[in-house]
Amino acid sequence: MIKIEEKVLDSTFQFSAPVTANSPELQTLFDFIALGASERDRDRILPYDVVELIRRSGLGALRIPVAEGGGGSSARELFEVVIRLGDADPNVAHIVRNHFSVTERILRSERTPRNRRWLKAVVDGAIIGLASTELEVKRAGGGQVANTKLTPDDGGYRLNGTKYYSTGSLYADLIFVRLLTPNDTVAIALLPTKREGIDLVDDWDGFGQRLTGTGTTTFTNVRVEADEVLLDTDTDKDNLPYNIVPQLFLTAINAGIIRSVLRDATALIHKRPRTFYHATTEQAADDPILQQTVGLIASNAFAAEAIVLAAAEVLDRLPAAQAQGEESETAVALAASLSAAKAKLIVDELALKSATLLFEVGGASTTKKSSNFDRHWRNARTLASHNPGHFKARAIGDYEINGTPLPTRGFF
Repeated sequence: MIKIEEKVLDSTFQFSAPVTANSPELQTLFDFIALGASERDRDRILPYDVVELIRRSGLGALRIPVAEGGGGSSARELFEVVIRLGDADPNVAHIVRNHFSVTERILRSERTPRNRRWLKAVVDGAIIGLASTELEVKRAGGGQVANTKLTPDDGGYRLNGTKYYSTGSLYADLIFVRLLTPNDTVAIALLPTKREGIDLVDDWDGFGQRLTGTGTTTFTNVRVEADEVLLDTDTDKDNLPYNIVPQLFLTAINAGIIRSVLRDATALIHKRPRTFYHATTEQAADDPILQQTVGLIASNAFAAEAIVLAAAEVLDRLPAAQAQGEESETAVALAASLSAAKAKLIVDELALKSATLLFEVGGASTTKKSSNFDRHWRNARTLASHNPGHFKARAIGDYEINGTPLPTRGFF
């Protein structure tokens, strides 16, 4: 891995303004991230330096309007960027997933002083992580809270509890916490990760997405100010019934992985010093079987990207629908959730197939640990496992047959 020294940061990456989807600096940044991705994954090198580059680039403000200091990108443009970042390094892309999900929630909400303050922090480079999951809750993904609770304290609160699978929080400046109020109602708080009493532990041991910081977060007598707590009854709360962005985000990363597989497959063929004795050509690049295999991977990459961006375009219809009223917004949100769910089912399968096809290109030598080509399958499988496809397929089928709306929040 290339170690990023401060002088390299200063000379190579100059960001005079937050990057946009079309910024040349953004592609330079992604090319740099890709250079060390395989080695980071293989040797478990946590990408603090890469996240610092993302922080400095203003990438986290991509969706914030230009008038408020951000990049002003559409939802489609955001997901184009996610696919590119997933191609460069799916671990890094997953690290910022919750950041963009939380930012989207704030953008959809009333611009109160509190929400403006949080958006300003993002424009200034803050990265947001998440602490939501509790293992004591018997049904994952529903947003229930069992043990992370506020108690009153001198005009504010104290927070105690434990969260798991806190993806991205290890690298974050702020953490989005789902908790219980003293009245046992579910609320949300956005807190600085460096605040006394917050402990972020890197104990995620999955075989894929090894560097995402998806670990345990404990809160021990953490001071929480009253205006840091977003109650369900507050007017500046996001009331969209479906949790679309984080779901489509995972699918977009898998689309990016297919692009990375294509890149590795093409490079591998050009580097092969020999081919199989029963091949029809002397040069691997001229072998029609290998050409066919790479053609399938390329087609999978094209299809996956097209599917993700088609789903993202539905998200771009939400602002106009919101202006027309709750009924219109709910209808478009349902369409967006359906699109994201359908996209997941297809793209996850394409990613896993493509990661397997890579080994058809290179043969047994590609299984060497030094090559780390298995990272594509491991990462794609881990991403796909977050929200099991059979539950998505059943819900889609129930909607198509019976008109039953998708489950709200959680994994939809």
